[in-house]
Amino acid sequence: MAKVGKKYAEACKKVDRTKTYSVEEAIKLAKETNCAKFDASVEVSFRLNVDPRHADQQIRGAMVLPHGTGKTQRVCVIAQGPQEQEAKDAGADHVGGKELLDQIAKGWFEFDVIVATPNMMGELGKLGRILGPKGLMPNPKTGTVTMDVAKAVEDIKKGKVEYRVDKEGNVNLMIGKVSFEDNQLVDNFNAIYDTIAKARPAAVKGTYMKNVVVSTTMGPGIKVNKD
Repeated sequence: MAKVGKKYAEACKKVDRTKTYSVEEAIKLAKETNCAKFDASVEVSFRLNVDPRHADQQIRGAMVLPHGTGKTQRVCVIAQGPQEQEAKDAGADHVGGKELLDQIAKGWFEFDVIVATPNMMGELGKLGRILGPKGLMPNPKTGTVTMDVAKAVEDIKKGKVEYRVDKEGNVNLMIGKVSFEDNQLVDNFNAIYDTIAKARPAAVKGTYMKNVVVSTTMGPGIKVNKD
């Protein structure tokens, strides 16, 4: 068994592993059991009864959290013509066309999210082997392939999060920082919970959400009961 730090061991003692907590209790406890010396992220993990091998059970999308994430995302927009200026006016960190694609091909990654206009996806697709494994390829489902680049940039800057079920049937994402007020984290949790609940595939029988856990970057997991 891996050795755990003293702080983490102490934090674990505060969490009853046999119990599921209300959202409000879980958020409060997550902040209390944060072991990091920095302003750690607060995360939520959903274990879903889905089989992502089936196209109709691949849960994916994006949404703007009510209070953002507390993290500033660097946005790179791949566009030409009027959309370039629109992206700059909206606050994009990097804007351009083929010259930016050439930089990315050479290993430049000074950004967190790529937004692209549909007419640039042909060129961008050539970088699929580089961008795909890093989860950076734009996708219409998450609103990152669009002609309305200004709205896309503004949403990302406001605290837009992307969610996607992994091959094990889990969805993990950040809902804020330890420095957030409890009610802000509760609001953000409820917003993403409702979104994941509504995404329930018709093919799923029985329990859809097997497990919902809240934690901080270096803290223990706390099970949430949302019935």
